[in-house]
Amino acid sequence: MSIERVREYFRGFGMEDRILEFDVSSATVDLAAAAVGVEGKRIGKTLSFHQGDDVVLILVAGDARIDNKKYKAAFGTKARMLSFEEAEPLIGHAVGGVCPFGINEGVKVYLDESLKRFETVFPACGSANSAIELTIPEVEKYSNYIEWVDVCKDWE
Repeated sequence: MSIERVREYFRGFGMEDRILEFDVSSATVDLAAAAVGVEGKRIGKTLSFHQGDDVVLILVAGDARIDNKKYKAAFGTKARMLSFEEAEPLIGHAVGGVCPFGINEGVKVYLDESLKRFETVFPACGSANSAIELTIPEVEKYSNYIEWVDVCKDWE
């Protein structure tokens, strides 16, 4: 299971016990917000894209949406999301649990500016019923991100 992969990843930092597992689904922003007990905008949703031969993950705030013009300006290509079927084999996590932790080698991670307005956010942990509360500096540290980008709209 992907959550075990994420648990093992965080075990390397001595923080696997911070992973939250729920008896209910947290596969969408609304479900995750209800499970955690926070506003949806504080859920860190991880969006997955093709960029040529590369797979790219962008962690964004729960209320943010990709702005195609900003995406193209940042990456020089049109935003093309992975399909449901492609997610697990290409990333290592299935849709509903996609996160930037414990992912397949070669997957590139970016963080969107929409996250910076929060002290903590709640990204998934590899399954459709998990999350972890992380500060923004912790998100930076544990996601192995490449850089911050500004590719979203509707959150300001």
